[in-house]
Amino acid sequence: MKKITLASSAMALTMISMSSMADDRSDWPNSMTMGTASQGGTYYIYGSGWANLVNQKLGTRIAAEITGGPVQNITMVQTGEHDFGMVTMGPAFDAIHGNSELLPGVEHDDVRAMFPMYQTALHIVSLKRSGIDSVADLDGKRVGVGPAGGTNDAYHPKLFETLGYNVTTLQGGASDQAGQLQDNLIDAFAFGAGMPIASFSQLEAQADVNIFSYSEEEIETILEELPELSASMVPDGTYNSVEGDIPTVSLWNFAITHKDAPESLVYEIIDTIMNNNEQMLQIHGAAVETLPENYSHNTFIPFHPGAVKWFEENGYDIPEDLRG
Repeated sequence: MKKITLASSAMALTMISMSSMADDRSDWPNSMTMGTASQGGTYYIYGSGWANLVNQKLGTRIAAEITGGPVQNITMVQTGEHDFGMVTMGPAFDAIHGNSELLPGVEHDDVRAMFPMYQTALHIVSLKRSGIDSVADLDGKRVGVGPAGGTNDAYHPKLFETLGYNVTTLQGGASDQAGQLQDNLIDAFAFGAGMPIASFSQLEAQADVNIFSYSEEEIETILEELPELSASMVPDGTYNSVEGDIPTVSLWNFAITHKDAPESLVYEIIDTIMNNNEQMLQIHGAAVETLPENYSHNTFIPFHPGAVKWFEENGYDIPEDLRG
C-alpha cells in the first residue's frame, strides 16, 4: 500500500507540475515577430539567430523581420506591431523621451528592456584606391550610412556635422551599400554594428580596403557633444586587413519587448539566451558581450518584470527606477 501511495503521490506531483507549465504558457502567443534591420547587417544575423535558438529551445514561433533598424524597431514595439525588437541606446533615449523621428511627441513608455546584446562600434570602410583613410578625407564625399531610420543614419551624419565636415550621406541596406562602394557609387560606407560587420568582412575579402574610424581628437569632440556615446575600439584581429586596435565610439544594444508581454515568456527567453552563450557565439562573434553583467549599461529603459525576475534570481540588482 505504501508503494502504491508513493507512486500515486509522485504521479499527482508530476501532473500538477505539467499543469503549472501549461498554465505558465497559456498566455504565450502562437506566433511572434521581431524587428531586426537590413540583410547583411549584424542586427539581422544576430536577431534571426537568437530567435531561432529560442524557437528550438522553447518551441516558440518567433519570426525575424527586416526593418530599417533601431529607430523603427522601438516604435514598432511601442505600438504593438512587433512583439520584440533590438535597439541601440541612442535612438532608444530619443524615443523614450518623445523625440522619435517616426513617432515624434510620443513618449515610448510601453517599451521594456530584456537583455544586453553588444556594443555598436562606429567605423568606416573605403576602397584603398580611393585614398580615403580618415574621416577628414570624407569632407565633400558621398558616404553610405545604412538603412533609413537606423542607428548609423541617425548618428554618422550627426557626427560629421559636429566635426564640421560637409558629407553627403546616402541611405540603403548594408549589403547594397557594400556593392555601391565597389561600383564607385559612393566613396565610403560608414556603419556600426556588432563586430565583425559581415559586409565589411565580405568587402575586404573581395577588394583592397581601408577600415578606419574617428581620430582621437575627433572622439574627444564627439563625446563632449553626445554623452550617450562612449569611447570604444574595434579590437585587433577583427578584420584581416587591419593591424592593431581602431579607436572609435560606440553605443550599447538591448533586446526589447512590450510591457504586456507575458512575464514567463520573457523570463524563459532571457534564461535561454544567457545559458547558451556558446551557441550565441556561433551565430555572431558580437555575442561575446551578451553577458548578464552588461545589464548595467541600460540606465533609462525600464526592465520587463520577467527580466527583473531573471536578473535578480541570478544575483544582479535592478535599480528601483528601472523596474517595469
